[in-house]
Amino acid sequence: MDQLGIEIETNKTVTVLGKTFNSEGERREYFRNELRKKLPDLKQLEGFPIGEDEDIINLSDPPYYTACPNPWLNDFIAVWEEEKKDLEIQGKRSVEFEVDVPYAKDVSESKKNPIYDAHSYHTKVPHPAIMKFILHYTQPGDIVFDGFAGTGMTGIASTLCGTKGQTIRTRLAKVAERDIIWGKRRFISNDLSPIATFINYCYNSKVDLVELYNECQIVEKELEEKIGWMYHTIFEGKKIQFDYAIWSDILICNNCSAEMNYWDVAIDYDNKVLKDILECPSCSNESPKKDLNYKLITTFDNDVKHPVTKRESYPVLIKTKQGKTILKRVAQDDLDLLEEISNKPFTEWIPTNKILPGDKTSEPKRAGIEYVHQYFTSRNLRALSILNGLIEKSKYPLHLKFLLTGMIQRSSLMNRIHIKNFFYGGGGWNAGIMKGTIHIPSIPIETSILEQFKSRVKSLINAKKEINEANGAIQVCSSTNIGLKDNSVDYIFTDPPFGANIMYSELNFIWESWLKVHTNNEKEAIENRSQKKTLIDYGNLMLSSFREFYRILKHDKWMTVEFSNTSAAVWNTIQNALMQSGFVIASVTALDKKQGGMRSISSLTGVRQDLIISCYKPSLEFNESFQKHQYSDVGVWDFVEEHLLHLPVHLVKENSTSVIIERNPKILFDRLIAFYVQRGLPVPIDAGAFQKALKDRFIERDGMFFTNEQVQEYDRKKAEVPNFVQLSILVSSEQDGVFWLKNQLQERPQTYQEIQPKWMQALAGVRKGDIIPELLAILQENFLIDDAGNWYVADPENEVDLEKLRTKRLLKQFEAYKEQAYKPKGKIKESRVEALRAGFKQCYQNKDFQTIVKVGDSIPSNLLMEDEVLLQFYDIASSRV
Repeated sequence: MDQLGIEIETNKTVTVLGKTFNSEGERREYFRNELRKKLPDLKQLEGFPIGEDEDIINLSDPPYYTACPNPWLNDFIAVWEEEKKDLEIQGKRSVEFEVDVPYAKDVSESKKNPIYDAHSYHTKVPHPAIMKFILHYTQPGDIVFDGFAGTGMTGIASTLCGTKGQTIRTRLAKVAERDIIWGKRRFISNDLSPIATFINYCYNSKVDLVELYNECQIVEKELEEKIGWMYHTIFEGKKIQFDYAIWSDILICNNCSAEMNYWDVAIDYDNKVLKDILECPSCSNESPKKDLNYKLITTFDNDVKHPVTKRESYPVLIKTKQGKTILKRVAQDDLDLLEEISNKPFTEWIPTNKILPGDKTSEPKRAGIEYVHQYFTSRNLRALSILNGLIEKSKYPLHLKFLLTGMIQRSSLMNRIHIKNFFYGGGGWNAGIMKGTIHIPSIPIETSILEQFKSRVKSLINAKKEINEANGAIQVCSSTNIGLKDNSVDYIFTDPPFGANIMYSELNFIWESWLKVHTNNEKEAIENRSQKKTLIDYGNLMLSSFREFYRILKHDKWMTVEFSNTSAAVWNTIQNALMQSGFVIASVTALDKKQGGMRSISSLTGVRQDLIISCYKPSLEFNESFQKHQYSDVGVWDFVEEHLLHLPVHLVKENSTSVIIERNPKILFDRLIAFYVQRGLPVPIDAGAFQKALKDRFIERDGMFFTNEQVQEYDRKKAEVPNFVQLSILVSSEQDGVFWLKNQLQERPQTYQEIQPKWMQALAGVRKGDIIPELLAILQENFLIDDAGNWYVADPENEVDLEKLRTKRLLKQFEAYKEQAYKPKGKIKESRVEALRAGFKQCYQNKDFQTIVKVGDSIPSNLLMEDEVLLQFYDIASSRV
């Protein structure tokens, strides 16, 4: 029997982790009691959430899901490793399976599917996209880990690799790098957020769909009986149920102090727009909205037992659908109904948590919002509290609470009206919340809880039809201390937080208040002024997380990281953390959502698209061999060969093949430096000698280097796909410039006059504080000129001599920077990055870590954070001073 299988029928026994129970209820009760005993020890672990013990227990469904660190993860892994042996006997997996190169095919997936739509969250990678990676890097039975799992798309993808659906099998097979081996993979999901892991659990759990649907119908009927009266209005003498009510803030004229209803003064029905300039109905004074004040009212809040001040607002329009769309102005009877609702005492629990200080909470606090319950109209708050009470008494409280949390955002005052649909029709009026904020607009839309519940039930059932299986284990925990044994997982796919992109714990606070369990943000990997976390703090947290990932990943296995940020500093922080943790980056490709595919990228300081970072943990055999030769040239070339064998041989798209940037000699040398520096070793070769030996030991094609076997494959593929796309490079640094010139001059020697106009076109924005030398200086330092005035790429012997002369000049320039840095208050406003790189490398070799830190502190911070090599040397040096 499947150790993770859940038999829903009450007359069937359930076996989990070697223990057999008479029913699911008995299993749940046993493991909840065990979890209760373990909580004192678990509370000592990083990332333990904020909440009462019983609330954490009630939110958990152990051993599959715990709303805290999960003490059964290693037990699951032991079971799954035994399961692999059975799969090998059945011929469904092979001990010979290995993956040499990263996935390098197109990744483009629509977000429109029943699973994706079942519950909103800040960021989600569509599960079919993740399936492509899992199917490439793993085989059936392998254990997939996601340390920043969010709502569990990686877990869903792992399970659906065992799908028998022919449509998805056919579609994914077309974009596979290798023959697909279908079969489910096991997964472990980790996230710091209770709401994220709760959503994850509801997706990745097994439930009797018939019973669940019937339970939803029972709750819906009771809900209608208890709250239906709150969503009625009078139209043409008849009482009818409505769908939406539009609310509007009251503003104060800055000229005559008269009150004005924002909706009435802002909506231009004739031109079908929202006005930018508002005219006061009393004095005709015109002002932009930002210059007007909100009307604030102070009332006694019975729920928190003290006065609160908030913006005054009223409903203005009601929309319903009785065979046809009906729109009516709010009348006195509607206001009387609201008054009746407001005056009734609550009979069910509501969250009254105080909004915590944060980077995203200052705006609602200025609007008078101090507590969670203030994010809802009195009508919707009462309806949600009644629904929550019904859910907690139901047979499936966790899955039904998935419906509740799925409604929270649209039920709140953050819900915006879709103004275009209001004027022109088509689609609904709900525009949802403003992404990445907890902002309350001036014209929110109040959506009926009854209507939402019915819609959410359909979404849940449709999603569970797609996936209804418990195939993994989930926990709330910090990624800095996961709790798994060394070398225990087969593949990692993760989409981590990126700098200040999304303030997860702040944005999740309202959701988590309804769950009664909150994120412990001490180890939250973000930049956040309120938490006093800088980019450096973010980088240190990511480094700690990636070190954990490296520790638990098996040797010679892969990790895929999706990167979503436009900041070069954040990009280099991530890349530096990856390399310092021990991973070797094999491929960085841009996920071009507009064009629908991945392409290799050259400049890593001007990221404008999502990136897919493929990296690997070197094999145990390589590590043992390298340790024997780490101080000699043998170690250098062991690493280069190992790395080349992990790089894609060709990138093909639309009948053309393109450059693989990781095979460029400069990038290979950067990877070599990173590998040695991360291990605290001196780099036993300089750039010139490296490039000469590289050409002696390996084979060059189109500016890239291959092993003998790889070049045969490359030549064969290029013959099949003859259209070669040269890498398009924008010059935003000296390194870019050298690379761009080499590409130009490899085609044919050219004069300065020929190069200069093209050079000017290629120049892009230069980083603040960086100096790019004049074109002539770069040519003189890196290339040779013939008697006819044509610049050309030097042969290996001359290139070594050029590199030595260039390094000598760069180190001389670095000495000037060093002298400036050691002066009192010595600041270096502008510097040549290549000189800094050469100087930092020399200081590292000489163990002069103090100079690296001194110069690093003197140059512009963005220059340090946006250059992967400088940042790498600086971080190592900082730890040694």
